[in-house]
Amino acid sequence: MTVQADINALTGYDDIINQIVNYVYDYDIQSDAAWSRAITTLLDALGVAVESITTSTECASVLGPILPAPQQLPNGFRLPGTSYQLDILKGAFDMGTVIRYLDHNDAFPGAEWGHPSDNLGAILATADVCSRVARSEGRLDDVLTMKHVLTALIKAYEIQGVFQIKNAFNQVGLDHVILVKISATAVVSWLLGLTKDAAKAAVSHAWADGHPLRVYRQAPNTGPRKGWAAGDACMRAVHLALLGQTGQPGIRSALTAPKWGFYHVLFRGNQFDLPRPFGTWVVETVAYKIDTAEGHAITAAEAAWEIANQMKERGLTAADIDHIHVRTQRAAMIIINKEGDLHNPADRDHCLRYIVSVILLKGDQILTEDYQNNSPWATDPRVNDLRKRIHMEEDPQMTKDYHDPQVRSVSNAIQVTLKDGTQLDEVRIDFPKGHARRPETAHMLRSKAKNNLALGFSEERVEQILDTFQREDFAQLPVYEVLDLFAV
Repeated sequence: MTVQADINALTGYDDIINQIVNYVYDYDIQSDAAWSRAITTLLDALGVAVESITTSTECASVLGPILPAPQQLPNGFRLPGTSYQLDILKGAFDMGTVIRYLDHNDAFPGAEWGHPSDNLGAILATADVCSRVARSEGRLDDVLTMKHVLTALIKAYEIQGVFQIKNAFNQVGLDHVILVKISATAVVSWLLGLTKDAAKAAVSHAWADGHPLRVYRQAPNTGPRKGWAAGDACMRAVHLALLGQTGQPGIRSALTAPKWGFYHVLFRGNQFDLPRPFGTWVVETVAYKIDTAEGHAITAAEAAWEIANQMKERGLTAADIDHIHVRTQRAAMIIINKEGDLHNPADRDHCLRYIVSVILLKGDQILTEDYQNNSPWATDPRVNDLRKRIHMEEDPQMTKDYHDPQVRSVSNAIQVTLKDGTQLDEVRIDFPKGHARRPETAHMLRSKAKNNLALGFSEERVEQILDTFQREDFAQLPVYEVLDLFAV
């Protein structure tokens, strides 16, 4: 058998790599809406980080320095809600983890599902460390400001979101944090001051990584890793950008190389489809989570709460329910459609039946603590009994509207049938609280941030943080000055 020799001619970087880096380095953000939403998004993510640290011992257990590093490393990243100052890599891991852990950060739908604020783990750790080092060395002109953070945020959101629209990594078994790694590598390279060629090298290595399987996000293996997977991607992104800074050569055809490239090995020979140019659309349309629930279940949670209130007014309880029918989108059928025992908080917050059952039983909205192992709902036999009587099915129109860029709904409809045969009116919610189409979103986000920050800080400090984020000169503030507000 004759073995053909490999063609060893060098090529230019794959077009996708060029598009990503050219956008990060060259695109001038002109949208006032994008700048405004970026500030709101950052505050929401930092509030969620404080919520994770203060309410989840499971999350807190993975935070902090790696021995023998001290708890307060000089010029280290100041992890919000803690007294830690960490090295840049552990800082990126911890920040990405605390933003994501409780599934309460923002969400962006598409053929792939993801959470663009995951990228802030890499962005904040890098920007804070760089700003502190520059200050300590007297290079005041090199101190990074919040404008650098907001710019990196907008562009990381855009890269991740535009990829999510048409490219289903879930269909080949890969987890969506691959996009966090790609987006964060690109913007961190810019924050570090790499040349465009060095940034392309770093991004090429991000594509060449072996990528996490989605297995830890799906039954029967759903577990805590889904909470720290984003932190892991952030840490890797920063590491790859730092390697790019040393002059490591790139892998020019990391995507397209025959036999060995990403498309052939991991994407079934398909190429990426980017349906719109990179701009500022994603940060302007991202959905925020007001309630604590997996993104595709948020409208189900709202519908269940409405039904619970109606039943209460009629003197009914969950004990009067015979069965429940849920119409939903295909994404929910894949991600949060579970039967059988639930084994941990990550399992529970990714189960639509659990979310609906708890709301109907307690007669109130589900909260972060309701997913925890020590919650009475986690072991209440009534929850499992009601879960068994919930039937879920895909509604094709809901799926179509979910993917339609002109609609972008995340619909759920719930109908309850009582034991006496009475059918309650179906309650359908198309756009969740926190969606760009909901006019009350801005007010609800401020309340959410205020409540989350109050879990870790005094009332005076909370007001100081909120006032700082509303300052006209917020973008000009040094990164370290803002993050110092979140120190414990």
